[in-house]
Parts: sequence; C-alpha cells; structure tokens
Amino acid sequence: MVKKKIVIKGDRVQDVGYRLFLLDAAEDFGLKGFQARNVENYVEFLVEGNDDNVARFVEFAKKNYPEFAGVEEVKEENYEGEVMSIDRFYQRFSVDQLVKIVNIGINIVGKQDLMIGRQDLMLERQDKMLEKQDLMLGKMDLMLEKQDEMLKKQDEMLKKQDEMLKKQDETIAEIRALREDLRSYMEERFEKIEREIATIKAKIGL
Repeated sequence: MVKKKIVIKGDRVQDVGYRLFLLDAAEDFGLKGFQARNVENYVEFLVEGNDDNVARFVEFAKKNYPEFAGVEEVKEENYEGEVMSIDRFYQRFSVDQLVKIVNIGINIVGKQDLMIGRQDLMLERQDKMLEKQDLMLGKMDLMLEKQDEMLKKQDEMLKKQDEMLKKQDETIAEIRALREDLRSYMEERFEKIEREIATIKAKIGL
C-alpha cells in the first residue's frame, strides 16, 4: 500500500467541484483511502491504495480537471500519516455539502425576506401615491363640479342677456312704430293746417 499527498494550485481550484470530481475518480481506480480539503488558494488530496492504482490516480489528477477549474500546478509527494477511508470521507463530504446547501438555502431565504420587505415598502409607497392620486382626483372632481356650476350660471346669464336683447329689440321696434305713427299724424296735421291757412287766405283775398 502506498500513500500520496497531491496539492493542486491555480486561480480557480475551489468551489468548482474538485473534491467530488477526484472522489469519483478515486472510487473508479479502486483506492481505499481518500481525503480532500480546501486550503487557502489550493486544494489538498490524500490518497491510499496499491502502487498501480495510486499511480494511475495521480496521473489522472495531473491531466484532468473539473470543467470550470483554473489549474496552474499539480504536485505529488509521499505521505506517512493516516488517510480516511473513501466511505467515511464520502459520508463526511455529504454532510458538509448538505450543511452548505442548508446555509445557502438560509441565505436565499434571508435575501427573499429582504426582497419581500422591500416589495412591501414599495407597495406601501404605491398605496400612498394612490391615496394622493385619489385625493387629487377628488379635488379635480370638485373643481369640475364648480366649473359645471359656473358654466350653468353663465348659460343662465347668457339666456337672460338674450331675453334682455330680445326685449330691447321689441322696445326699439315699438319706439320706431310710435315715431312713424307720430310722424304720419304730424304730417296730416301740418297738411290740414296748411289747407286751413290757404282757405283763410282765399277768403280774405290774400
């Protein structure tokens, strides 16, 4: 049995599924021990198995990376310490991932609560705006009612003016008729007086 420590460095080697990627490979190559952990800017793996299987695994790790990983260096060295069994690591890894998922879920719920709070605030502001709009519409309705009343009064005034103008026209017509009658009467009187004067003149020989 041989034990190896593999250190993988790069600008993107964490949070890209590296541990699960090599855990699956370790199972495929029949390794008995496997451990993995994130350390600062690199990922560290401990493996245990027979010489051939470990060598094949190391060669695989040097040439194959997760899809979104950015690897700069893969180093291997002998290791003398204890290495966790694959089954035990898988159990611990599963628990860690579940805890991570739960924490992410809690974080998402917290963000959702924050978003809901902001939405409630926006809805409250919208309600206030709608209340102000309703108030403005109420005032506009009142103004329109007053305008209608003013227009109604204007119509009444115009109607009265029309009636007054009609009466003025009738009065003017009556005055003109009276003037014509008076003129005719005066002309008749003047003619009668002239005839009487002419008769008197004739009688006195003028």
